[in-house]
Amino acid sequence: MNTSLFELFKIGIGPSSSHTVGPMRAALRFSRELESTNLLSRTVSITVDLYGSLALTGMGHGTDRAILLGLLGKAPDTVDPATIESSIAAIRSTGSLQLNGSRTILFTESTNLLFHRNQMYPAPTIASHPNGMRFTARDETGVTLAEEVFYSIGGGFIVSEAERTAESLTNSRTVPYPFRSAAELLATAKQHSLTIADLLLANEVALLSDPTLRINRPPLPATSPHLVQSPEGEIRSSILALWQIMQQCTERGIATEGILPGGLNVRRRAHRLADRLNTIGSKDPLAPIDWVTVYAMAVNEENAAGGRVVTAPTNGAAGVIPAIGNYYMRFIEGAEDEKRKGILRYFLTAAAIGILYKENASISGAEVGCQGEVGVACSMAAGGLVAALNGTNAQVEHAAEIAMEHNLGMTCDPIGGLVQIPCIERNGMGAVKAINACRMAMHETGDHKLSLDQVIATMYQTGLDMQSRYKETSLAGLALNIIEC
Repeated sequence: MNTSLFELFKIGIGPSSSHTVGPMRAALRFSRELESTNLLSRTVSITVDLYGSLALTGMGHGTDRAILLGLLGKAPDTVDPATIESSIAAIRSTGSLQLNGSRTILFTESTNLLFHRNQMYPAPTIASHPNGMRFTARDETGVTLAEEVFYSIGGGFIVSEAERTAESLTNSRTVPYPFRSAAELLATAKQHSLTIADLLLANEVALLSDPTLRINRPPLPATSPHLVQSPEGEIRSSILALWQIMQQCTERGIATEGILPGGLNVRRRAHRLADRLNTIGSKDPLAPIDWVTVYAMAVNEENAAGGRVVTAPTNGAAGVIPAIGNYYMRFIEGAEDEKRKGILRYFLTAAAIGILYKENASISGAEVGCQGEVGVACSMAAGGLVAALNGTNAQVEHAAEIAMEHNLGMTCDPIGGLVQIPCIERNGMGAVKAINACRMAMHETGDHKLSLDQVIATMYQTGLDMQSRYKETSLAGLALNIIEC
């Protein structure tokens, strides 16, 4: 079990990790592979075919724009959101693009970017995933130079057809404390007298030399060079850099007013709610809970607007983790140094829980519904908050179990294919549930009936049993019934 924290938490742009970040990474990878195989100079046309959930909700999720940006050679963690509109407009006005930033080819979306809304998979194999896409490069005579199928499997992760049918790419990674289940995680931590956070920190140190992970780590903050004096210090500083980006996203979301793009005319609410709390919040005993809602909604309003967010573990659920982090920092008493240590425990422990879901189930709304997005984020945040509060490993596991238990069966039914309704409010609800789950677990003594492993297995099976129209297709649920209102 060797997925990295920095693969679960990664910088990207909204509105969707699986429908924006994933396709952008796939397009970027394909264009770079053309160059590395000396095929770029011979390529005169690119055709991209989108299937399943990508085809059905891709327009609302910005999949078309993501594909164009990736073909231009832009990466989701480094692209400047302020330049996106002009880049897309240039392609659409000229009917051409600079493939991988260097070779000009003709590109018209109506003929080169195809949405196959009546077909779920590019190839009906057992390894197929609802988020499938095919890239084809051709020369001037129309001969195919290269063709590759990718799947966007949730949280911005992508795999090719060959990789999806082969053994997991993480199997070759070596860490000191591998774990395949929550039970094994708890047993290993107990055997070595470690907290879950310390166990995962040791694993992250072992992964420092992996080049595929290093490119995903955020730049170290210049304000804390004293932290980077050891491998452990580098990991801690990188986590704090992610936390800083989350805080900046939260601040932008609270400061910004207006209507979200996409046509639903959804008004941003975080700014107005924050103003109200700043005015009368001191008189309301539940104001801290309202602030949690503000934090979560602020991040997801930024995500819905296509801004920079940290995938945690998906974009659709990106508000939960920072909301609970802000709750801990603002409303839990403690010295500054202890708070910094607590936020590090929070992220490390939340990542360990997220790894369990990623490797044993799914974090893709198109595969298992929103229980795999907001539900997983809620579970991660609940367990992470216990760790921040110096709870035991057993309490961490219990809180994560409680949080998911009460998100089971949640569908992914975004109205208009936009990550707005019900997604933004769901982040607020998921964050509040995480606090409740944490408190319930820390007030309990003794064993509990259900294990986190059992709940993860239940979530995955429930997702597989769920009809596909309830899994990020906008063909059922709220996405369908809103039309009748």
